[in-house]
Amino acid sequence: MTGGPPSPDPSSPAPLPPELTRQLEALGGQLVWRVGKDEVSDEVVVRLGYASATPRFAHLPRLRSANDAELQAALSENRVVIEWVD
Repeated sequence: MTGGPPSPDPSSPAPLPPELTRQLEALGGQLVWRVGKDEVSDEVVVRLGYASATPRFAHLPRLRSANDAELQAALSENRVVIEWVD
């Protein structure tokens, strides 16, 4: 039997300070997003914007649905594009 606290798991992230957690949750409540595959390039596109920009999402090219395996493959192959919608 050894004394002292258990050593931290290096693979688990450090906990966020409570104030930062609160701010991130507040920001998350103001954001909208769409994730899908681009019809031409087959890249996975993540469209992100404030809720006030929601009407502008409708004017962008449509995205095809992507399943979890396709999303994971796109991440591992660096085929993910993040678009900010104003």
